[in-house]
Amino acid sequence: MNSTELLTKSSTSPKNSVPKPLFPFLDLKAEYAPMKAELMAVIESVMDGQHFIMGPEVGKLETEIAAFVGSSFAVGCASGSDALLLALMALGVDSGDEVITTPFTFVATAGSIARLKAKPVFVDIDPKTYNLDWKQVEAAITPKTKAIIPVHLFGLPAEMGKISEIAAVHRLPVIEDAAQSIGSTYQGRQVGNLGICCCFSFFPAKNLGGAGDGGMITASDPEFADRLSVLRIHGSRKKYQYDLLGMNSRLDTLQAAILLVKLKHLANATQARQRNAERYRQMFAQAGLEQWITPPAQPEGLGHVYNQFVIRSQQRDALKEHLRNRGIPTEIYYPSPLHLQPAFAYLGYGPGAFPKAEAACHEVLALPVFPTMTEKQQETVVEALAEFFAAKK
Repeated sequence: MNSTELLTKSSTSPKNSVPKPLFPFLDLKAEYAPMKAELMAVIESVMDGQHFIMGPEVGKLETEIAAFVGSSFAVGCASGSDALLLALMALGVDSGDEVITTPFTFVATAGSIARLKAKPVFVDIDPKTYNLDWKQVEAAITPKTKAIIPVHLFGLPAEMGKISEIAAVHRLPVIEDAAQSIGSTYQGRQVGNLGICCCFSFFPAKNLGGAGDGGMITASDPEFADRLSVLRIHGSRKKYQYDLLGMNSRLDTLQAAILLVKLKHLANATQARQRNAERYRQMFAQAGLEQWITPPAQPEGLGHVYNQFVIRSQQRDALKEHLRNRGIPTEIYYPSPLHLQPAFAYLGYGPGAFPKAEAACHEVLALPVFPTMTEKQQETVVEALAEFFAAKK
C-alpha cells in the first residue's frame, strides 16, 4: 500500500450514520481465547480448594513478580490504587505533608496522597514523554516534602536517574507508579526496582490484567515490605492483634491464580504490542502522516511497553470524531489534568498553572495497539488517519 492509496481512499459509510466499531479498542476476548483451558483449570483448582483469601497462589505470584522486576519482595493488594495508598501509609505520610507528582495521570496517583490529608504538589510534564519533568522537581521541594511519585505513563518509564539523584540529595523516597508499565525498562533495569517501592495495577485493561481489580507493591527493604504486608491486613500480624492502623486490601486468591497464568504470556504480549507500535510508525511514514501527528516518544535506553499508543494532534477532537465515523475506536488519556478537576480545586491551582499538561489534554489520542491486533486492522486505522489529513491539504 503506497502513500497515494492511503491518502485518497474514500469511505463508503453513510454521511449521517455512525457505524459500530470495526474492532474493539482492546480485544480482551482474543487474548483470553488461547489461555481459556489453562485459566479454567486454575479457577477450578481455587474453587475446589476454597481458600479464597491469602491462598497459596498469592504467595507464589508475589514471589514471581518480585523475581520478574528484580526486587526482594512483592506484596499483593486489592488494586493499584490501594498499592499507592499503602505505599504512602508505610512511609508515614500524614496530614500536612507534601508529595510531588504529576497532574497528567489517573486520579489515583494524587488521590492516594489527598486521602491521607497530605498535599499533592504538582510538577509539569515533559511534553515529549508525558512524564514528570525532572528539571522542575527540585524547585517544588519544601521542608514539608515527604516523597516523590513519578508515573511511568502509558508504558514509558519516567526519567528515574535524574529524579533519583534529586531525591537522594534531599533524602526523599521515590515511589514508582507503574500501573501502566509492567515489563518496561529503564537503562536495562525493570521498572519496579528503581525506588523505595513500586506500585502495579492488575486492572483488566493493563498489560498484565486480571479478571477484576488487583495490585502489587514491590520493594527491596525488608522492614518496609513487612510494614506493607501488615498494613494490607488491617495492621495485623496476629489474629485480633493490631500493631498498626491498616486497611483491608488483600489480593484475592482467584485473581492471583489467573495472574500466574497470564504472567507466563506477558513477554509475548509485550513483544506484540511493541511490534504493533513499530508497525504504526512505519505506516505513518509511508502515508506521510508525520507532518500531521506526533507518535509516542522512544527515548534511548527506555523500553516502552505500550499500554497505550498515544499520538498527538492539534486537531485531536475533529480527528477523533472522524475516526469514530469510520468505525475506529480511540480513547483520550486524559481529557483534563488533575489540577483542574473539581476534586482538587482546594489546592488553588488554576488554568495555566501547568501548561504542558494542559496542552497534552487537548491534543493526545490513544489508538488501538492490543497484542492480537492484526496488520489489516492497523492499516484500517492508518487509512482513516490519512483520509482525515488529506482533506486538510
